[in-house]
This record gives sequence, structure tokens and C-alpha cells, in this order.
Amino acid sequence: MRLGKWVAIVAGAAALAVSASVAQAARCSSTGSNFENWKRSFSAEAKQKGIKPKALAALMNTSYSTATIRADRGQHSFKLSLSAFMAKRGAPAIVSRGRALKKSNAALFASIEKRYGVPPGPLLAIWGMETGFGNVTGNQNTLSAVATLAYDCRRTEYFTEQLYAALALIDRGTLSASARGAMHGEVGHTQFLPKNVRLFGADGDGDGRINLNSKADALASTANFLKGHGWVRGQGYQPGQTNFGAIQGWNAATVYQKAIAIMGKQIDGR
Repeated sequence: MRLGKWVAIVAGAAALAVSASVAQAARCSSTGSNFENWKRSFSAEAKQKGIKPKALAALMNTSYSTATIRADRGQHSFKLSLSAFMAKRGAPAIVSRGRALKKSNAALFASIEKRYGVPPGPLLAIWGMETGFGNVTGNQNTLSAVATLAYDCRRTEYFTEQLYAALALIDRGTLSASARGAMHGEVGHTQFLPKNVRLFGADGDGDGRINLNSKADALASTANFLKGHGWVRGQGYQPGQTNFGAIQGWNAATVYQKAIAIMGKQIDGR
């Protein structure tokens, strides 16, 4: 065997070994004690996958969020009955405010329905349920929240995808490293996770940017999400109807899905 070929083989094997050791090192944990080491390992993996220095620097500045872990372990409202869940979420107030916003933003909702086929009702129900129509969007650092959950062992694979999406959005300039949102890394008026921003983010106000803190962008993105999950123009969205499956794509909890359908119908007056 020629020396040059042997050197190439050895170098290739060494590179594979380094790659394997890096991948092995970025292991999940149920405590924050190894978070700093995990960040370094994950950053090395992300660099190999093409994530650029700006986003890598943002990742290294994240902090382990005990508040995010507490929130992740404390989601109990989805276990309520439908009537109790709707009462807790303030369904009558959401419907009342939703009807008023539908009227005051008629042109926006008309343009969204024309573009995506989604009527105002379910969009307003989601908007109201998620953030009280933009009043409570959260104050947790988004990248720290997503990195914490990618590091945590409960849903590592799911939030690793979200973390890569967040880093790509930072590279692109769509997401700021200092962005703040909900405890699981959701951002904006309708609480999009980073991967959904990448897949379904839409420019609803025509400024050439995607900003989920803009109500027009958030509502257009939500309609785009529903369309992407099978929404069919002109079809119903109650349980058993064609478009209920798209609402199921928004949230896995049955009570949440049914609440959106009920409130949306009441807002739409259908």
C-alpha cells in the first residue's frame, strides 16, 4: 500500500473517531450540571452540520433554564374535561374579543382567507388561547429554553430539531439571539416553535420579513400552518369534519383541539 494512501486512511479514521466522540459527548441529562459541556459538544456537531459562527456564539451564551424544566413538568390543564378547560382558558371572553377583532381587522382576515382558505374563527381562537391576542407572549429567552429542552432527556430528539431550526433562523436573521417568548421556546402572537417558523413562517404585512411579533405575520403563518396540515378551503372544521385534522396538527391535546373548533365556530357565527 502506498504511503500516501495509508496516511489518507489514517486521517479519515481519525476524523470519524473525532466525529463519533463529539456525537457521543453531547448526551442528554436530567439536571443542569453538565449543560456547559453539552453546549460545547453540541456546538461542535452543529458546526459540522453547517451552522455559522453567529448562531454558534449565541448557543454558547445560553443558560440552563430551571423555569423551562418546571413548566415542562407542570402541564396539567390538558387533563381537564372540555368544559373545565374552556372555563379555565376564559372561552367566553376569547369569543367576545375575537368577534370584535374580526370586525376591526376585516381586511387582514379577508386577505388571509383569500390566500390560505382559512376563515377568521379558528385563527382568532388560536390567537386568543395562545397569548390573549398578543398580550402575553412570554419573557423566557427563546434559545436558552430550546437548548435546555434539547439537553434534557424527556424529549431530546424533538427539541434537538427545534434547536437546529432556531440556530438556522439566527443565521438567517429571522430570529434574534435575544428573542424572548414562552417557556418551551414558542415565539410571537400565536406561539410558533422554531421549526414551524422555518416551515410555515409567512410575511403577512408585506414588509419582506417574517416576524411572529407582528400580528399580520403571526396570523398569516398560522393559516399557512393549517393549510400545510391539510386545510381545505370551504370545508368545516368541527370534530369529524375535513379540517379538524389540521387543528389537531396545531396541538396534540384533544381538549385544546375541540376548544379551538368550538370557539372558532362561535366567532365565525357558523
